[in-house]
Amino acid sequence: MRYLDRLQPLALLVMRLTLGAVMTVHGFHKVFGGLHHHAEFVASLGLPAWTAYLSSFAEFFGGLLVLLGLFTRVAALAICIDLSVAIAKVHIHNGLTGNNGYEFPLALATLAFALIFFGGGPIAFDHIRAPGGGGGKPR
Repeated sequence: MRYLDRLQPLALLVMRLTLGAVMTVHGFHKVFGGLHHHAEFVASLGLPAWTAYLSSFAEFFGGLLVLLGLFTRVAALAICIDLSVAIAKVHIHNGLTGNNGYEFPLALATLAFALIFFGGGPIAFDHIRAPGGGGGKPR
């Protein structure tokens, strides 16, 4: 089964694309049209209303960065924190499964958590941007 190790870059790419696409789409309607409503909702949870802006931008712009594989670890950290707060404040009382349960946010947070530690992989702009990441001359 060691031959599967060669496919790890593809696995990281699929993880990034999945998390990035879902978070970008999820954050899009908040950033472009629903920011005021999201701020009211966040305030109703007992959190400061300004954290809704952090949440929305972490979802949308963090999702875009993860999609591109640019600043992947930082964007994944922001997404992981955002989803952890969402689970704790919104979804936890609905249980793991069922209507508005925390199974889906937990799965996304797990993808983000893994990307914090593994990074975007070799098929990402981070790999090109980083020293020795394939963008420079061989030594």
